[in-house]
Formats: sequence, C-alpha cells, structure tokens
Amino acid sequence: MDQTPNIAANRLPPDMLARNFSDAHPPLTAGQATIESDRCYFCYDAPCIEACPTGIDIPGFIKKISTGNIPGSARTILESNIFGGACARVCPTEILCEGKCVRNTQEDRPIQIGALQRYATDWQMRTGKQPFSRASLTGRRIAVVGAGPAGLACAHRLAMQGHDVVVFDARPKAGGLNEYGVAAYKLADEFAQKEVAFVLSIGGITIETGMLLGRDMTLTSLRADYDAVFLGIGHAGVRALGIAGEYFPGVHNAVAFIEELRASPTKSDVAVGRRVVVIGGGNTAIDAAVQAKRLGAEEVTLVYRRAAENMSATTVEQKWAQTNDVTIRYWSAPLRIDGAEDGVTSITFARGVVKDGRAVYDQGNYTLEADMVLKAVGQLFLPDPLAEDNIVIEAGRIKVDAEGRTSMKGVYAGGDCTAGEDLTVAAVRDGRNAAEAITADLMKAGN
Repeated sequence: MDQTPNIAANRLPPDMLARNFSDAHPPLTAGQATIESDRCYFCYDAPCIEACPTGIDIPGFIKKISTGNIPGSARTILESNIFGGACARVCPTEILCEGKCVRNTQEDRPIQIGALQRYATDWQMRTGKQPFSRASLTGRRIAVVGAGPAGLACAHRLAMQGHDVVVFDARPKAGGLNEYGVAAYKLADEFAQKEVAFVLSIGGITIETGMLLGRDMTLTSLRADYDAVFLGIGHAGVRALGIAGEYFPGVHNAVAFIEELRASPTKSDVAVGRRVVVIGGGNTAIDAAVQAKRLGAEEVTLVYRRAAENMSATTVEQKWAQTNDVTIRYWSAPLRIDGAEDGVTSITFARGVVKDGRAVYDQGNYTLEADMVLKAVGQLFLPDPLAEDNIVIEAGRIKVDAEGRTSMKGVYAGGDCTAGEDLTVAAVRDGRNAAEAITADLMKAGN
C-alpha cells in the first residue's frame, strides 16, 4: 500500500496493536454456556431455524449443551454447516437466528445463539478430530474452483459422500473471504486456517493454490477431466467511485486494506493515515473503518449515501463502529477527491435528501480533510474466465437453479458468484446443496 507523508505504519506500540486486534468477543465459559442454554424455550417450530440459511437445528444443539452433550451439539451444528465456527463469529445473528428468537422482546433479550454455536464448535475443533467419516469411495473426481466457504463446504460434503475432490484457488492460501476479507479481530488467532485444516481433515480433498481459472485451466478442460465442476469463485472485481482524484496516492480499495491487515501477524507494518475517510455502507466499510482506528488513525469518518436504515451493515455493526470512535455521516455522495502527486488532501461530498421517494443531492456540499480514503462501494463478479463457455450470466452473476446447476451440464455454482445474500452462511449453504445435487445427478446418470 502506498505510503505518503501522512500515511505511516507503527502508529501504536506493539502491545496496544496486539490488544486491538485480538478476539473482539471472547468465548463463553462452560458455566456461561450452561446458563445461557437453559434460557432457551426449545421451540417446536423454531423461528430461529427458519432464519438460518443453513437450517441448523438450533434448539437441538442448545438442548445438548444444556445437558452436557457438547460432542452431540457440535455434530448437530456441523451436519448442517461445516463452517459453524466461522459463522458463529461473523454471521449477522441479530438479523438472522437471534433476530427471530421468541425471547427477543423489549422486556427480554434473545438467546446468544452465535456464542453458543461457537462454544460447541470450538470444543470440537480443540479435540483435533473430524466428527464425520467418508462413505465408500465412488471413484468419481470432482473439481471445485474457489477455496472459500462455498467451495470448501461443497468439497467437504462431496468427500463425505465418497468422491475425491480437487480444489483450485488463485490465492496462496485457502479460505476465501474468511482468510482475506474479514476484520482481523473477528477471526483472530489464525482461526480461518485452523478451520480450513479441520474441514480438510475428513480426507479425499486436495488443494491446489495459485491456480487461476482462465489462465491455468478453463471450464471446458475441467469438465473434460472431472465428473463434475463446482464454481465458488466469488467476487474478483471492485466498484469504482467514478469521480475525479480517485487514483491519487492514498486512495485505496477497502478490501485490499483488509487483506493487508489479515496477512500481517503483528499489524505494526500496516500503514494508515491520520485522517481516514471510508466510503460505503456495508460490512467491508465497517471493518475497514474500525481497523483503521485500531491501527492508530486519529480521525476516522465513514460516509454513506443514504440513511442508516439503508445500510447493508446491520445496526449492531454501525453501533460497533461508533463504539470504536468512528464517526458516521449519512446522506452524503462523494463528488471529488483533492490532492496532488504526494497524496490526498480532502474529499468533497454532496448532501442528499429524499424528495418524492427519490434520493436527491441538492442540499449543498461539504469537505472533509483526509490523507487516506478507503473505497468500500461494492464488489463485482467478473465473468471473463467463463466468456468462452456455455454459462448464462444473469444480472451480473452466474445463473443457477435452486440446487446450484448452471446452464452447462455437469457444472454447478454457489456463493457470491451467484444471486442471493452475500453472507458466509449463505455461501456454505450453496456449496453444501450443490454437493447433494452433484451426487444425486451422478447417481441418476448411472455413473
């Protein structure tokens, strides 16, 4: 990342950086987990299950915690979501399972489902044992492109079903967004790599890194060499602001900033400005803003085009940013970035308002001084590697049916490269469901 006169590393001492990027939400103790699990009503038609994209039997796993059956609890979670550990840490539980908890009232609070899920899955991972075994080997080989949650969830389920799986990924490490795109304090202590190792411990899965679709292999070649192919290739592109000054030194993509932080063991070598402005309204924007502050930025301002309720980042995430001394400004559209060859000096915004149901930015302008600007205005699926294949792209993503089948026979897809919620838990669901479809289709074909 460019370092200008006002952008520097080592703004905080090592011990403070270590505290700032340690686990943001410590796990429950055994006693806390027991007390919290006893609060559950164990609903019959539990709304929390309906709210979970992977359909975890939430009352079931909580009941097992309350009776001391932690192995059974972990297995219940992991049967539905093999990335239950990461999802317990990064899922927006406040709008999913916990948001639908029947105890979620003005007089009461929801069950801490995410924390209980973490308690059980962490126990399982500490044992070093894979709770599942492989079925009889089928002799079938499946290619998975993308070693993120969607791809690895698909690979794990396929391996359980007796297939051999080769996973290709362009990056040097497996893990996808869990490894490269989540705030360091959410998945601390190398958790992403520990979970990858846990997933792979079932056997039958080979990872080949540094392999880029369209450069090192094509979909046609994979289809010729394997019995089926799953695409979990996520988003490779980043949206541009389309304003003057966007490419001055000191203007960076938030995803690159987060990736650099994730790769640094100490965080002391990651540069940050004194006055940082983050543009965007999603979780990436929140993660970038909070981490910039925790690196030692003096002022961090997150600026969003619309109102708070329009942000894709949840209310909990917005409050988390404000708790970390991040200022959030709403109804502000970026107009231009001012600076020179040695860096950014300021960024100007137009103030907006709703008129006749539309956002109109005619309420005057204002300028924020800044020496670092982080763009978090969305990522894009890049279909270029599939240009020569018979894959239908619809609304900018790969078109699939309800079980992940694409328009090309024997090719399936899931996760962020397909339509739906851009959530880790949704990607896991897509990969798992596609694996079931792959096995079913191979059986129908008599293979």
